[in-house]
Amino acid sequence: MALPVLTVRFRNWLQPRRGLAIAEASIIGLVAALSAVFLKVGSGSLGTWRVQTTQILPAWVALPAIGLSFGFIAGWLVQRFAPEASGSGIPQVKATLANVPITLSWRVALVKLLSAIITLGSGMTLGRQGPTVHVGAGLAAGMSRWVPTSPDHRRQMIAAGAGAGLSAAFNAPIAGVLFIVEELLHDLSGLTLGTAIIASFIGGVVSRLLGGGSFQLNPQLLQYSSNFTLPEIPFFLLLGILSGLLGALFNRGVVASIKAYHNLHLSLPLRVALAGCISGIVVAMLPEPFRNYTGLREYMITSDANISLAAIAFIAQFILTLIAFGSGAPGGLFAPSLILGSCLGHLVGVSATYFLEVGSPTTYALAGMGGFFSAVSKVPFTAIVIVFEMTTDFNLVLPLMIVSVAAYLVTDKVMPGSLYDKLLQLKGITITKAVSAEGILTKLTANDVMQQRVETLDADMTLDEAMQVFSRSHHRGFPVVENGKLVGIVTQSDLIKKRDTDTYTLRDRNFPNDTLLREIMIPAPMTVQPKYNLSNVLYLLDRYQIGRLPVVEGRKLVGIITRADIIRAEAEHLNYGNATPAPQLEPSYVVYQTRSPNIGRGRLLVPVANPETAAILLQMAAAIARDRHYEIECVQVILVSRHSSPAETPVRTAKSRRLLRQAEVLAKKWRIPLHTQIRVAHDAAQAILETINERHINLILMGWKGQTSTPGRIFGNVVDTIIRQATCDVMLVKLGNTQHSFNRWLVTMAGGPNARVALKLLPALATLGNNPQIRLTQVFKPSELKPDMTVLEQAIRLLMRRRKLSSNVVAIPVQAESVAEGVINLVKTENYDVVVLGASREGLLQQAIQGNIPEAIASGVDSTVILVRGAITS
Repeated sequence: MALPVLTVRFRNWLQPRRGLAIAEASIIGLVAALSAVFLKVGSGSLGTWRVQTTQILPAWVALPAIGLSFGFIAGWLVQRFAPEASGSGIPQVKATLANVPITLSWRVALVKLLSAIITLGSGMTLGRQGPTVHVGAGLAAGMSRWVPTSPDHRRQMIAAGAGAGLSAAFNAPIAGVLFIVEELLHDLSGLTLGTAIIASFIGGVVSRLLGGGSFQLNPQLLQYSSNFTLPEIPFFLLLGILSGLLGALFNRGVVASIKAYHNLHLSLPLRVALAGCISGIVVAMLPEPFRNYTGLREYMITSDANISLAAIAFIAQFILTLIAFGSGAPGGLFAPSLILGSCLGHLVGVSATYFLEVGSPTTYALAGMGGFFSAVSKVPFTAIVIVFEMTTDFNLVLPLMIVSVAAYLVTDKVMPGSLYDKLLQLKGITITKAVSAEGILTKLTANDVMQQRVETLDADMTLDEAMQVFSRSHHRGFPVVENGKLVGIVTQSDLIKKRDTDTYTLRDRNFPNDTLLREIMIPAPMTVQPKYNLSNVLYLLDRYQIGRLPVVEGRKLVGIITRADIIRAEAEHLNYGNATPAPQLEPSYVVYQTRSPNIGRGRLLVPVANPETAAILLQMAAAIARDRHYEIECVQVILVSRHSSPAETPVRTAKSRRLLRQAEVLAKKWRIPLHTQIRVAHDAAQAILETINERHINLILMGWKGQTSTPGRIFGNVVDTIIRQATCDVMLVKLGNTQHSFNRWLVTMAGGPNARVALKLLPALATLGNNPQIRLTQVFKPSELKPDMTVLEQAIRLLMRRRKLSSNVVAIPVQAESVAEGVINLVKTENYDVVVLGASREGLLQQAIQGNIPEAIASGVDSTVILVRGAITS
């Protein structure tokens, strides 16, 4: 028992606490700094080699070739191993912190690190600060999985990793903390600030010690006077306004560039290779200082007045950054923003010195860096602090404030909202307050929803007594107490394990009389405190795969909380709260299709996914198609991440094509026109609905599991959507567990239009059997002494028009308290092979959605169950 106790105590120790957070933040800061230094050294070495290559080969040959090859390698790495590592990385981190399911792990961090080194080494005008933030957050996310804690704690550690990455990249610890608060997490709680400060401080210090301070500016080398006079304030305001306007134009250009690449329908490696090649060609035509971007920024800050060079640098940097970033290359916008700001500041500074004969272009260049950074990233305070920490010049703070705040106000007026939010919206992700907060899971605590009246067992209770309690209760586990204090927990599985160990049976209750409950219970179980929010509770339930958690104060048991309690709280919130709009999905994309002659009177759609059931579903579809002279349309849906474009994501279609070829063989045998297609989509239901509309489908035939584990869904996510939104006839089939036979049919009638649809399909489906026997039935309450047989008589007359079925059809009413009970009893007593639910939208289908009748019938019988819903007419 010692080992389980130690394990459980270790798990409890890992629950959110300040000491653990501080230790984890320290490690995150160290690792983020090491990765930042590695990124700086790696990209710098490749960049130096690239510049040296131009001394050996002509620049117009070397630079485009290096850009093309390195770009392709970087894009291939990202696409092959971690598609989430494309781009800057800050939008992905922001989405993860807003609880959007985007992968953030050690694998993503490693791929981002390597691909960013290659991208920056290729000569593309991107920065390493965004990737450093992404890498730091990815490393923190991986560590938080290795040290399991709560979701809130994990978010704080990811934010701390992002701040440490920014701090290490700029040697600006304060800016790292401000960036977390201002852009990423918007959280000023003590634990968040504490972990962010520790991680950022350690990241900045370690990076500086290891030589990661490429952005550290030495005021002695700059040789400028940061003092300014009152007449210069209008020029600083002008610089802020220009930074805001051009920053807004730059952000619009970033969005337009991404859309332009998207319209090319190229894979990521080809896009990045194209951007690298174009960048190499343009840089080869520019003066030599443009081949070293860090040197270019330093040159613009320290050089004498040179309006032409500054203008050329601004235009070239502006265009090349849009070309590189729009391709999805792993690189950031921080460094390009600073270079653009220094060029713009230099231009305004030269003008100020010309008109006022005072001031320094260097002061304006530094203030312009903060202004353009503030305009692009919409983080004015972070921009001010970054430049200040780079220069450590207090006299520069006031010009920085004037320019940065003015730039922020102007750009927010021209282009409201964060650039990172707009980049996420291009991927179908919209972050709102309802999404960024965890809603009801963070607002409510265990104390709010726990069951305060708890059934408990005494530790000295015998096993025989415990089994009697289990037999009288619907609970599958009980807390075990001693003197009012929680000492353990016991479940049915514990009793079964004891039975298997001692070779006794629960049925015979042959346990030793002297065996006490304390000997088989789980001692020191996982517990939660009343103050824990539901997000933490749900995380622990999922993490350790348990169904209940005791709620304790100290060791005193004050309640118990289960998954059902949390689901009930969420359901109440959905009933009375506002629903959050789902992210917009891109249309599905057809990657493979075959076409047969269009000679049918209509089309029947069969989505195929499971090779084991595809053949029998196609056999049923063929029977209907022969009867109605329909063509069959088979569709296979391949799902991709909602953060990837279906039109651009590479997929493997070999297995799907094999399945569709089997359908083609069967259709050729039956002499039925068959069309096939493979669609890449974010959502299967969306792809099926698009197929229904595009191909003018008359009937869809789908497989159905017969049950679902999805909360709030009757049939399952996909089928639920189809049955509610498909405009054509819908036929759901839950195949029986036994050998598929179609001889004895039970058709449940409830009146209405869908009953007629089911009856019209029945003659064709019955041909699947050998001498089929069909029974029509309607369930009546036992209180109805004289059931109304009108519906059954009309159904008989409709089927008698088919002579082959007239002698095999009978109509008999059934009396039962519920439809499900009556149908299940009838199927079990008379062994029907197939059950058809001819449900009307006003009758049985409405009861299905409210009372779950089809699922109750499907799970209660081993026969095949067919549910029919007629077409929706406007």
